[in-house]
Amino acid sequence: MTEPQVTEPLHTKVKYRTVNQLKGPLLFIERVKGVSYNEVVEIETPDGEIRRGTVLEVGHGYAVVQVFEGTRGLDTKSTTVRFTGSTLKFPVSTDILGRIFSGSGVPLDHAPPPVPEDYWDIHGSPINPYAREYPREPIQTGLSVIDGMNTLVRGQKLPLFSGAGLPHNRIAAQIARQAKVPGKEEEFAVVFAAMGITTEEANFFRRQLEETGALEHAVLFLNLANDPAIERLITPRIALTAAEYLAFELDMHVLVILTDMTNYAEALREISAAREEVPGRRGYPGYMYTDLATIYERAGRIRGRKGTITQMPILTMPHDDITHPVPDLTGYITEGQLILDRGLHRKGIYPPIDPRPSLSRLMKEGIGEGLTRFDHREVSDQLYYNYSEGCDLRELVEVVGEEALTPRDRKFLQFADEFERRFINQGEFEERSFDETLDLAWELISIVPEEDWKRIDPQTIEWARKTGRIRRVS
Repeated sequence: MTEPQVTEPLHTKVKYRTVNQLKGPLLFIERVKGVSYNEVVEIETPDGEIRRGTVLEVGHGYAVVQVFEGTRGLDTKSTTVRFTGSTLKFPVSTDILGRIFSGSGVPLDHAPPPVPEDYWDIHGSPINPYAREYPREPIQTGLSVIDGMNTLVRGQKLPLFSGAGLPHNRIAAQIARQAKVPGKEEEFAVVFAAMGITTEEANFFRRQLEETGALEHAVLFLNLANDPAIERLITPRIALTAAEYLAFELDMHVLVILTDMTNYAEALREISAAREEVPGRRGYPGYMYTDLATIYERAGRIRGRKGTITQMPILTMPHDDITHPVPDLTGYITEGQLILDRGLHRKGIYPPIDPRPSLSRLMKEGIGEGLTRFDHREVSDQLYYNYSEGCDLRELVEVVGEEALTPRDRKFLQFADEFERRFINQGEFEERSFDETLDLAWELISIVPEEDWKRIDPQTIEWARKTGRIRRVS
């Protein structure tokens, strides 16, 4: 692959000294010509430092530029601005695998920059809806509560809704370590983008992937909390550009993990406020839905291409409020959600993912004969039924006491406890295959009377009995 040849526009040779206002990370420049939206800008500070930025808005001879490194030290008299005539691009090559970058794409692992094979626009190209293929085939995360009841499907967008103090970072690291395409010798990679995290969290992610060897098939982008907020807006786009190269040029199956999208939305709100835009719900810009969609919709499959991009965005819900604009809009765009429960976390259950409000809308396309196992759908439905019954009975016990329950009710209560302790709960370094997850599910289903197995076909029950998967529990 050769580098693209770009003819430099005439206006890139012009340096402007017409900065008339600085506000937050924004520069307002007057009397400009031939400037385009999303164009890369070079800003020279009064002491000669070069910073980068991009054009947010143009019109009537002015331009609004967001500065990635912030506007500290700039002034309106001696700051010079040069418009490059090009959009922000990320150098892509096979060398990016196993590397760690900053949120703006600068190497952080003390190794030389990857030798670029091409330069790709970080804003990507929209996928023609006609060229899209429906998401199919599973990705095995190794976590039973996901693989068994909310299976992640290639090409899907499945967010993880969390809250302050819940172990979403540990879950993200475990999925990044364990995720794979089961049963096939196919190239698989993880692109991990963290936004607004602490140095301690960044070191945790690096250590987890390096010590387990998972970094060999991963690419990390780390935007720290003390990095400019504006960098948070380009971090997921650079990560997705890397993912698109791996998927659609190198034919790899790529899982993109984005954490924390709430920090991304906060940066978006900060920039919107600096531009004095009319705020929407809770001060977020009215175009946040569209902006989030430009990130989430870069997942998928393309007809005729072997590679796929699957997304797992992670976001923390302020005050555990699922109606907050960030989770609310994310839920409209994506195909389901995994919800962490504070009650399970208090019990010491890890990962504390509650399967009742969680949902993978595309699960049916990724499970069954030839994909996971033919009994997957029925087993999952029965687990959901049993656990819901057990949770309802827990609420009843608080009112009438356990003495008022029938023997059948006590079995469902036992199931709920065992289900949380053995199925949802598993070790942080424990990886279960689809078969192991489903076999464990049969063992737990056996706790309740067989006449209550209302979601499983009698022929499937007979198969499970003949193969020894049904085990009676006292």
